[in-house]
Amino acid sequence: MFGRGGFDPKKVQKMMKQMGVETEELSDVQEVIIKLSDKELVIPDAQVQVTEMKGQKTYQVMGEAEERESGLEISEEDIEMVIDQTEVDKETAREALENTEGDIAQAILNLKES
Repeated sequence: MFGRGGFDPKKVQKMMKQMGVETEELSDVQEVIIKLSDKELVIPDAQVQVTEMKGQKTYQVMGEAEERESGLEISEEDIEMVIDQTEVDKETAREALENTEGDIAQAILNLKES
């Protein structure tokens, strides 16, 4: 297992498998977002490894985190969709989305009922 000052990754993997530990790397991860009460940690292009042992999964995330204020982000596409369906102005559409925490369908229903 030890050779020239390090571990043989293949032997370590084999030993872990014998102990019932499965690991895999997730591919095509675009970003990982960790939401805290007052901010978000965003890790773009993160490497994520999933380890499963005794039926429980552990996710290991590697990458550089960026902090950003948490809050509701409403996209222009969402606003346009509400406008298209309800024929309201942009500000009314944005307010409806904010009131429904970004739920497009509920915002449209609320505007059509009023």
